Amino acid sequence: MTQLHAQPYNISATGFYFETVEEFDRKAKVNRNRHGQHVEEYEIQFMDGEDIDCALAKAWGVNQANLAGYFSAVEDWDEHSKQIFIIAVDEVGYSFDPESVSPDDFDMDIYHLESMKALAEQFVEEGLLGDIPDHLASYINMDAIAHDLGFDYVETSIAGERLIYRAG
Repeated sequence: MTQLHAQPYNISATGFYFETVEEFDRKAKVNRNRHGQHVEEYEIQFMDGEDIDCALAKAWGVNQANLAGYFSAVEDWDEHSKQIFIIAVDEVGYSFDPESVSPDDFDMDIYHLESMKALAEQFVEEGLLGDIPDHLASYINMDAIAHDLGFDYVETSIAGERLIYRAG
C-alpha cells in the first residue's frame, strides 16, 4: 500500500499520514493549527510503498489537487505503464492532465536492457539491420552500432531497473 504524508505549510499545525484520497479528505477536514484555525494547504510527501510508485509520485508532482489521479494510476496502471509515464513526464518533459492521463498518450519505445550494446545486439539478432551472412557476423562492430543508437535512444534507471527508451 502506498502511504503519503500531508505536511502543513502552517508551521503551527501537525501533519498526518494517509493511504487514500478519502482518508486525506477526512483528516484534512478536521485538521487545525494550535490556534484552532482550519489548515488548508499541504505539501504531499511520499513516505512508503513500491519504488516505482515513489518515482511515479515525483514525476506526477503529486499535490493535494491531483491526489485522486495519482492514486488511480498507482492502483490501475501496471509497471510498464508507470515507466512510460515517468519517462515521458519526468525525463522527456511532456505535460499531462492529471484527470484524464493515460500512458497510451505518450509515444515511447522502452527496452529492458542493461546497455546500448545489448540493444545493438538485439537489433542485429532480430534482423532490424538486414540479413547478415554468418561468415560476416563476426566483423560487425557492436560498439559502433551502440554509439549510433545513442543518438536516438537514451539509457535511464527507474526504481532500480535499467531501461533504454526512445520518445516518438
